[in-house]
Amino acid sequence: MVDGRKPGEYPSHWEADVVLRNGSTAHLRPIQPSDADSLQKMHRNQSESSVYMRYFTYKSALTPKELKRFTQVNHVDRTAFVVLRGDDIIGVGRYDRLDDPTEAEVAFNISDAYQGMGVGSILLEHLAAAARENDITRFSAEVLPENRKMLTVFAEAGYAVKRHFDEGVVMLEFSIDPTEKSRAVMESREHRAEAKSLAGLLAPESIAVVGASREWGTLGYTLLHNIIEGGYTGAVYGVNPQAFELGGMRSYGSVAEIPGPVDLAVIAVPKDGIHDVIEECARAGVKGLLIATGGFAKEGEAGLVRQRELVRLARANGMRVIGPASLGLVNTDSATSMNASVAPGMPKRGALGLFSQSAAIGVLLYAASVRRDVGISSIVSAGNRADVSGNDAMQFWEDDPATSVVGLYLESFGNPRKFSRIARRLSHSKPVIVAKSDVMGLRLPPGHAVRTTQAPTAAVDAMLRQSGVIRVRTNEELMEVAQIVAAQPLPGGSGLAVLANSVALASVVSDAAEQNQLEVIVSDSDISLDDGASRALPRLAAALERALENPLVHCGIVTLLPEAGLSTIVLAKAIRKAAAVWGKPVIAVFPGIIDPAATADGLLDDGTRQDGSGYGLPCYSSPGIAVNALAAIVRYARWVAREQGEIIEPFGIDVPAAAQFIEDALGTVHGVELLRLSKAQAATLLGHYGIQVLESVGFDDTEEAVAAAHRLGWPVAIKARDEHLRHRLDLGGVRLNIIDEVSLRSNLEHMAEAMSPYAATELEVQSMAPAGQGCVIRAVEDPLLGPVVSFGLAGDAVNLLDDWAHGTPPLTDTDLSDLVHAPRAAARLRGYQGLPGVDLAALEDLLNRVATLKDNHPEVSLVEINPVMVATSGTTVLAVEICLGNAEQRTDSARRAMSH
Repeated sequence: MVDGRKPGEYPSHWEADVVLRNGSTAHLRPIQPSDADSLQKMHRNQSESSVYMRYFTYKSALTPKELKRFTQVNHVDRTAFVVLRGDDIIGVGRYDRLDDPTEAEVAFNISDAYQGMGVGSILLEHLAAAARENDITRFSAEVLPENRKMLTVFAEAGYAVKRHFDEGVVMLEFSIDPTEKSRAVMESREHRAEAKSLAGLLAPESIAVVGASREWGTLGYTLLHNIIEGGYTGAVYGVNPQAFELGGMRSYGSVAEIPGPVDLAVIAVPKDGIHDVIEECARAGVKGLLIATGGFAKEGEAGLVRQRELVRLARANGMRVIGPASLGLVNTDSATSMNASVAPGMPKRGALGLFSQSAAIGVLLYAASVRRDVGISSIVSAGNRADVSGNDAMQFWEDDPATSVVGLYLESFGNPRKFSRIARRLSHSKPVIVAKSDVMGLRLPPGHAVRTTQAPTAAVDAMLRQSGVIRVRTNEELMEVAQIVAAQPLPGGSGLAVLANSVALASVVSDAAEQNQLEVIVSDSDISLDDGASRALPRLAAALERALENPLVHCGIVTLLPEAGLSTIVLAKAIRKAAAVWGKPVIAVFPGIIDPAATADGLLDDGTRQDGSGYGLPCYSSPGIAVNALAAIVRYARWVAREQGEIIEPFGIDVPAAAQFIEDALGTVHGVELLRLSKAQAATLLGHYGIQVLESVGFDDTEEAVAAAHRLGWPVAIKARDEHLRHRLDLGGVRLNIIDEVSLRSNLEHMAEAMSPYAATELEVQSMAPAGQGCVIRAVEDPLLGPVVSFGLAGDAVNLLDDWAHGTPPLTDTDLSDLVHAPRAAARLRGYQGLPGVDLAALEDLLNRVATLKDNHPEVSLVEINPVMVATSGTTVLAVEICLGNAEQRTDSARRAMSH
């Protein structure tokens, strides 16, 4: 049980901003004694029916004694959370521990104006998470039968709720341990709320540009001008106290003067004035903010503090924030037609949703889409990403029927575990293309503290692959891939047809295809185009038809050198028409063509698509770029088609016992960044997860070694305890297969001589494990990715060649299989040079146990098993190192909370 907490004191991670069902925001925190007046105000504003439902009787006001009891809690045995909109309490949830210390009674009171917005379910999630931290495992509640809304909150929470009637009251009881169903319910509610919040920003019914200007070239002028010129269908208001007229419309001195409601406020005032504008928007009931003003990042930590305060103020008053330093928002849907951005014109309508953090990169993405004629559904430029992030954008695009492809340029991950979860779900229905720099794996999001362990940069790419994301390096590569999936179906396999009018060109394309694991099924380089369009075009169409009708061909590349009398536009149209019949992706390459108007590096649309559907022809001027883009689509299609597997909880694990062990171990030390467990402690913790460590015994002299070997059982191994020598046969730090006492004494003499140059002389004895392949398993808590599990073959493979495979828990059985087979040296596991294959099922089970341990306990900063011997039957853990740390609360725990 948590003790030593002062009255009113609570963990900082219990406080959070949350998104309600209608997409608006609110602030949740534990109740405080100073909330008494606000709680009384909420009670007085409740209807008689709501008061009766909560207290089973009517009372016009709470007594001083009740107010004291409700607001003064210790946040251990009695906890209460309030949900705030501005300064007003809109919901209260509480638990009180019962005589059974593992059980607590819960109760809720939701403001009449906010009932049906998901406030109750949010409170339940946060109360359950706090209760689990205080060693409470079960909730009970008493609800009147007519209180259907509260009964629904419990019924739809995903817990296994038992109910019975007792004296006219419904008695509810349930375990609050997270289940697969409760997590799914939480994720579904989170998805709907976050998608709704961004939908409101992208399709507002009215926009106010605060800081609008008549001065050409200013940010305020550009934003107002682009909104009007883009054909925005809603009401537009310009706000500037020093102007009477803006853009041919009346100017308003403040948001408060605007005669109608405002859904979106676009803010382009100097930094020092933004706080006042947000307060003004809050009083006016504005639903969302787009802050185009930048400069916060240049102020370092002080700028981040100011930025967080602005977001806190906005969220507390129900508003999401795009920016600061945002390029803007674009929605090409004709029902909205909004260009609330600095982009010079409304993009072509299409199927690609674009997200960028950097305004500069957003401009480049916009330009690339225009240059390649790729249609856009919507654009979100998050700028500093103080609030709305790529995760929010993916939540929206998952449900958006106008978007069939998602492209994101990311500089860092705000909530990487949530990103992985959303991207994996979204990638099953829509391609997700992510452009990131190669060094992004080493960067932390602004405001994130550095923790004590870090995964390799390659783990970022592994996480993206595991999530089904198409990873590219630049915004140009993003568009090269997007123009295929935005206009064509996915390939059914890797079979490729290469058609050309040049043997050399066909050879170049075929070589590049094979390097990208594409299988060239058809290669036709004899397509003559020099006898006029009336003969050449039917010949080209017939050749393409013969290639695509082959069931082993899943996609095609047509690459043609220019011919006199045949423009690339004419050739491209013929290719598109012939390819569209077969429902297979086909791309065209016209080497040497650099003018986009001549259909190179762009998308030739068939003119029939109104919402991104239909068949267009992606065209390229570089064969290598074309092959790389198509190969990326083939890999993605393979990922979509494969069995994704399921998460399997290992049998025989004791999570509560492990959690208690970790809490007790950390409670024995203070002021230590990392606590390295002893061998016995590490073995105990792993034992709670069904992992047994082969015993090893240290000794000070030969007689102790002999006695230990007799007890452990022959044959034995002698190892140096020094981490640099214990695996080095060549340096004399290890002696294996010692079969008896005589041999043991002799080996100790030789080891003493061999190790004399080294200061480390401590030794240990251990029984020999069954022969097999030595492997290494490492799991860390990464500041960027959260938990990361790495696997490799022991020795030079990982020490010299860095031959690791990485995965981010939770891992499905398919992920575990991928992890085992991914290292280049993994061929040794399946049988190598006459040696038998090892027990891969046992190895995957061990990896699953380590991954589950790391996923469940963020306090475990490092687990390293080196080596584990994998034999033809079973595995043996020979050595382990475990470090604990006071990890930050993981951001995707069993409670909904918005990232900062």
